[in-house]
Amino acid sequence: MTNVPRCFYTGLFYLLTPVLLIRLWWRGRNAPGYRQRWWQRFGFVPNVARNPLWIHAVSVGETIAIAPFVERLLTDYPDLPIVITTMTPTGASRVKAIFAGRVIHYYCPYDLPDAIGRFIQRVRPRGCLIVETELWPNMILGCEKAGVPVIVANARLSERSAKGYAKVRGLVEPMLSALTLLVTQHQSDADRFFQLGMPAEKMDVSGSIKFDIQIDDDIREQGAFLRQQLGSRFTVILASSHEDEETQFLSSIEPLIDKYPNLLVMLVPRHPERFESVYQRTLQYSDKVVRRSTGDSLKADQTTKIYLGDTMGDLMLLYAAADVAVMGGSFVNVGGHNPLEPAVLSMPVIMGPYHFNFTAISNAMAQAGGMQLVTQMSDVPDLLEKYHASPIKAVEHGRNALAYADSQRGALDHLYIEVTKRLI
Repeated sequence: MTNVPRCFYTGLFYLLTPVLLIRLWWRGRNAPGYRQRWWQRFGFVPNVARNPLWIHAVSVGETIAIAPFVERLLTDYPDLPIVITTMTPTGASRVKAIFAGRVIHYYCPYDLPDAIGRFIQRVRPRGCLIVETELWPNMILGCEKAGVPVIVANARLSERSAKGYAKVRGLVEPMLSALTLLVTQHQSDADRFFQLGMPAEKMDVSGSIKFDIQIDDDIREQGAFLRQQLGSRFTVILASSHEDEETQFLSSIEPLIDKYPNLLVMLVPRHPERFESVYQRTLQYSDKVVRRSTGDSLKADQTTKIYLGDTMGDLMLLYAAADVAVMGGSFVNVGGHNPLEPAVLSMPVIMGPYHFNFTAISNAMAQAGGMQLVTQMSDVPDLLEKYHASPIKAVEHGRNALAYADSQRGALDHLYIEVTKRLI
């Protein structure tokens, strides 16, 4: 029987294909990776000799989250080919940096039946593991048609997203039913998926694999070296920031920059195409700005006021050099970014009002005393002053954050058992 909502969705997707290509070209002005290997987005990828495991991680966050899992697979199954797909060039860069040729990277095909079919025919995956809630109807139903089992790992579904999916239930329910297994982060996520038609017997709750972050000693050492280079000052980092958040942040703490000579501000924009514009903005607040990307970081010293982390893949290192983390994406309507990354480095975390991507984790970490939830950016300076006046309090809250993160580990082991049992 023809699925009318899916036919409508697919037809609309085909009509929008020229727009997608124009968007790739447009974004490629500042991020050239969008113009590279664009044909792979239509399934034109090289054939893979042996049946690989296909892992789809949309961008940087998902790639980092699944990296320990992939490392374990590479150790335990050295002859298993692994194909990792991403949607973004920043995700592609992370795959290359982390795995250095030990896995195959392709861009994920668009959710068009011919592109998906072409990709599956050339890759011939033994199974597909989707990281988090990157659900595409034609991708999942195309896998089902080809006999490729699909597991969704670390799935989360906010109340807001669930309401959106409910409006297209005729499209969503067949897609969910076609999944082999859906492993959610929390019971609340599972409940929302169940309301959308996901069979209960195909769901499992494991917690978040993001708790199983492993920090290499060299990251800690490089962070400590950078901190020493910058004068071991009280350092606050605005991490993974989006448009307007840098302005909000710098405007709110400008009095502190003047008041405390030993205060250092780190800014790490989420998207590389914004690095230059953020740098120009920082010059409005200080002439003591150092950019990590240009080699000027070698000139960084205790006179530096603003340190711009305008390189990819260095966020954990920069966290390791800071005292307090302010989470980007939570002061604009994005939903926040992963607070567990600073938590595992024993850092207190400040989160803004838009944290719906991490609601359960944020609330639990706040209750554990490792996170401060604020309603607006203007609340941040008071908290920073308190931490500046009482470094012991910052250390205490950082330990609380770490203790909470450590208490929730184990989801990766659970996922590993399910994937190896069903897909390998």
